[in-house]
Amino acid sequence: MPQRLLLAALFVAVAGCTSPPPVSVHTHDPASSTLQGDAARPAQAQWLRTELYFSVGAIDGKEGAVSPARWREFLDKEVTPRFPDGFSVLDAYGQWRDKGAKEPERLSTKVIVILHENSAQRSSDIEAIRLAYKRITGDLSVLRLSQPAEVSF
Repeated sequence: MPQRLLLAALFVAVAGCTSPPPVSVHTHDPASSTLQGDAARPAQAQWLRTELYFSVGAIDGKEGAVSPARWREFLDKEVTPRFPDGFSVLDAYGQWRDKGAKEPERLSTKVIVILHENSAQRSSDIEAIRLAYKRITGDLSVLRLSQPAEVSF
């Protein structure tokens, strides 16, 4: 009997040392697919979806390709600080034919998709990202596409 009491006391002591479960990002209200009450993402804001297209090198792997490590460094230094709440990066194939060229350049491409409020500050942040990439790589352009978006979190 004393051994059972000792085991029971040990169990209660160990159970008291466990951490609470982590806070879940999943909904506790499955009737709603929308994150409610997030002041950083107001529902009434005017949102844009901006896509930025970056050449990371010729598809045939010739000189001038941006390495995965260099791409990650660019994201860490230029994009993440400006959009810390998130963005998406997609791998793509692109073609670009410069004026007077007979054949298009076939390019490995990265597309960054950012959902953001339509504001002067966000526009300035996006332009800073484009300019930084052109400065780093010597590319002549970074395509920007911005369009209104209906956003729900």
